[in-house]
Amino acid sequence: MPVCRRGTPIESQDTESMLTFPKGGAHPPEFKEQTAGLSIEVMPVPDELELILGQHIGAPCTPTVARKEEINEGALVGEVKRGLGVPLHSPVTGKIKAIGTSAHPMRVTAPSLTIGVDHEADPVQYPEQDWQSFDGSELLQKVNDAGIIGVGGAGFPTHVKLNPPAGSPVDILLLNGAECEPYITSDHRQMLEHAAEIVGGAGIILKILGINECYIGIESNKQDAIKVMTAAAEQASTGDCSIKIETLQVKYPQGSEKQLIQAITGRKVPAMALPSAVGVVVQNVSTAKAIYDGVVYGKPLYEKVVTIAGKGINKPANLLLKVGTRIKDIVDYLGGLEPGLSKIIMGGPMMGFAVSSLDIPITKTTSAILFLTEDEIDTSPHSQCIRCGWCLEACPMGLEPKEIGIYVEANRAEDTEPFGVFDCFECGSCAYVCPAKRPLVQFVRLAKMKAKRP
Repeated sequence: MPVCRRGTPIESQDTESMLTFPKGGAHPPEFKEQTAGLSIEVMPVPDELELILGQHIGAPCTPTVARKEEINEGALVGEVKRGLGVPLHSPVTGKIKAIGTSAHPMRVTAPSLTIGVDHEADPVQYPEQDWQSFDGSELLQKVNDAGIIGVGGAGFPTHVKLNPPAGSPVDILLLNGAECEPYITSDHRQMLEHAAEIVGGAGIILKILGINECYIGIESNKQDAIKVMTAAAEQASTGDCSIKIETLQVKYPQGSEKQLIQAITGRKVPAMALPSAVGVVVQNVSTAKAIYDGVVYGKPLYEKVVTIAGKGINKPANLLLKVGTRIKDIVDYLGGLEPGLSKIIMGGPMMGFAVSSLDIPITKTTSAILFLTEDEIDTSPHSQCIRCGWCLEACPMGLEPKEIGIYVEANRAEDTEPFGVFDCFECGSCAYVCPAKRPLVQFVRLAKMKAKRP
């Protein structure tokens, strides 16, 4: 049985009709009650945005605008001329104030555009189009033109993912609505408030892929979302298109791509392979919503629903934000910080990154910003590995995290490939259950930097 830190078994669930992955996992406290019941709230646009040019996996965009140039909401401001990437669009009408760099949660700094907002400008209207009249290749081009990437965190260009290699025929689409990380409820709210658009996005993806079978996986702690999404899926399903909801056990990392595939389809993605190798394409439910907006309305992806939670913020919320909004503007809007704030994390507590500045802007992949107080985190130092084996039991990939950590401490990071370092997707289950509190994810990241991929 998966265990929590200190070896406490996960709480009892009626698991007979629920799906899950067979190996490893953990069950951290959920802490979703802070925001699960809060509807998506539109935050007023601040006076200035910082738009990171590298919103996706791959090379950053090259600016297509100049300093002092006036731009309209939705206008192209960056493009990728070669390699992997998607175009970038302005979230607002305004003027380019600077082309320089901005603070970044992982890369310290990143190239960016600073946009001064014109608050007097009328919002852009996006007329509805009949997407059924377009063929698969036309729909795929619209996805690319809208600058859509995997908004669940990976940032992989969606048009590339929806064009799998010819040698890997796909027959199943999975939409990920698990949202298994603690605190985060942005996908939950999207499913409750935009179920029809998410299911509509699934229909668009099915047409692009030329298949007719879609499953949407949702953890059982979101019964309200399961009910709403089931109704939307049943209404959208036809003789030529099947969309079904699958209830998943509450277990982390249920929303990981390979684990979700195995839980719902029973197929196991080989090491170092893509999901298309087993005939599956996976998209996040919020990405499906973005695809619907991009295809049906021609609206580029420049807004993001972000969960703001933790005891260190005055008012938790699920906010619809313009991409490029700085953390400090979010803090000001929500009434400021609370005493005892100890750590700010962009993303979830398991896979997110701690940041030290409020000047960092959100990107298309920002799912949450957590303001955690001293009683919400554990800052005690780690100790040596005690060889308990808990990390091996918790690892959903069947790797050996303890050996990777030991080798890194011995300055032998280059020798960690046999222990599966490149198969690790850094879910943090091993670090969570470790009684010695060893920073195993950080060891893995360091090993990946130093070891040579085979």
